[in-house]
Amino acid sequence: MVEKTRLLIVDDNVDFAYNLADVLELKGYDASVCQDGHRAIDMVKKERFDLILMDIKMPGINGVETYKRIKETSSGTVTIMMTAYAVENLVEEALDVGAYDVFYKPLDISRLLIAIEESLREEKGRLILIVDDDKGILHNLRDILQVKGHTVFIADSGQRAIELARNNQFRIVFIDVKIPLLNGLEIYKAIKEINPRVCAVMITGYRQEVKDMVEEALDSSAYTCLYKPLDMDDVLNVVDEICRGNRKRLKV
Repeated sequence: MVEKTRLLIVDDNVDFAYNLADVLELKGYDASVCQDGHRAIDMVKKERFDLILMDIKMPGINGVETYKRIKETSSGTVTIMMTAYAVENLVEEALDVGAYDVFYKPLDISRLLIAIEESLREEKGRLILIVDDDKGILHNLRDILQVKGHTVFIADSGQRAIELARNNQFRIVFIDVKIPLLNGLEIYKAIKEINPRVCAVMITGYRQEVKDMVEEALDSSAYTCLYKPLDMDDVLNVVDEICRGNRKRLKV
């Protein structure tokens, strides 16, 4: 017998929580409900959940603080935040500490179901895009990351990268800064507009020549910049940090 995916819904709106649980149960999930952050923390300590749907604004302890506490004992549990309020500071903080996504109420159930499936699939291996006109780097990076269990796409041009980004929700994208036609900064901005959650790692062999573009990318929330020749241990460390939910930019 195949074990059902276990979800925990944390929301102080009881009717909303149980209605959402009913919808998810009909879709084949095993959904549990609790109404406050402290109870959620206790439940996660005692039981295994594959994914948590967490309201951000709750009395006592808000959803972001609850998520931080849960990460201390269950760092691998995927969490999607929900809110009916304009709490952009908390939304940004939630994403910074590793929440998979944030949904605004009333929920778009179809989009939520897609996000749940994508997030659970990604936990088995992140969806990664590598953009570089150097085919040797493309294939070497792809082979190394695939061995680690990630699903990797490659693109040797900005146009191809943007096309792939329209059809795939990449969590991480490695982008060469100096690439013909569209440069790496332009590619990053285009992909980020398609997928605001994407985490970008810029790469270049021209440290001084592209310094301004690298700084602009970092100012636009790119994660870091790695310099060629690439140290594959550094590459894997960056991927591991992003997978653990660290979205803070690394110093370069």
